[in-house]
Amino acid sequence: MTTRVLVLAGGRSAERDVSLSTGAAVSHALDESGSDVLFFDPASSHPPITWTPDQAKTIIDRLPPDPSIMQVKGLPAGVAMTPADVPRASFDGVDLVFVALHGGDGENGRLQALLDTCGIAYTGSGMAASSLAMDKHASKRVFVAEQIPTPRWRMIERGRYPDIDPYEAQMGLPLIVKPNSQGSTVGLTLLKDKSQWREALDEGFRWDHRLLVEEYIAGREITVSVLGDEALPVVEIIPSHDLYDYECKYTSGGSQYVCPADLSQQQTERVQEIGLQAFHALGCEGYARVDFRMSPEGEFYCLEVNTLPGMTSTSLVPKAARAAGIEFPQLLQRICELAVQRHNRSR
Repeated sequence: MTTRVLVLAGGRSAERDVSLSTGAAVSHALDESGSDVLFFDPASSHPPITWTPDQAKTIIDRLPPDPSIMQVKGLPAGVAMTPADVPRASFDGVDLVFVALHGGDGENGRLQALLDTCGIAYTGSGMAASSLAMDKHASKRVFVAEQIPTPRWRMIERGRYPDIDPYEAQMGLPLIVKPNSQGSTVGLTLLKDKSQWREALDEGFRWDHRLLVEEYIAGREITVSVLGDEALPVVEIIPSHDLYDYECKYTSGGSQYVCPADLSQQQTERVQEIGLQAFHALGCEGYARVDFRMSPEGEFYCLEVNTLPGMTSTSLVPKAARAAGIEFPQLLQRICELAVQRHNRSR
């Protein structure tokens, strides 16, 4: 029996373009594997469209470049996507939703709550874990409670422009200033000089009403992908900038990737153990990516858990999976299987 999968990609977050790339890659691989794939941008008024490899560019090019509202099949333009507004019939004939959205309402638990209400199986973590992981301040409080090493931090609410001196005294310079609930380093500043303070706050507040001022950990950029209950081979990211910022992530040649990372067996096992611990501490399911900084002393500091990481064939989770002998189509199949298993357990 052919599985019908609805791929949700695009949306209205700051990571829209990255999401469309993920959605195109996922749709293509699932289509090639024999699934009946529907591709849909929740921010578009278009109904779901049956996707084929030859149609990919045409479909993505005609999606709205600057959507203002999330919508789904059967809703008129301008109607917000809420459980009350989306009937179960919108998903008739769909066996599984592959969530390829990044950031915003696609990753913060709201979409997951909607799909739970509609009784639809979907990939990734559930509502509670998605919400918690997106809230960096809340997730770091869990890390501290669970004795998971994480950089020191303080939070600032919009409307406050405190003096930098207490933050510098507590954590030193450089400092990281970043939105509390954004991904892909959107709105992030590596603050090296006190003169940048006000500018860094202004940039962060463009994207969120809460900011984190975080201790900067000099050293190496390390990430651990989790699939089910397994930590995949570790990836080291070597960015061309001081930090793995948006440009380094999404510009060709902006970073180098080493997988498996050049770590000792003891270091590899340690960071994988912490990655799994962080994944479970937030209640994540299915798959995720856990990001770290490794200090010159060899200590690992957990930055965050990304519950819907990029999933093109060259993204970090697929790189780690490939190093474990799992090719991209098999990785997606496993993610779909985990989603169905979780859905069946909850029925």
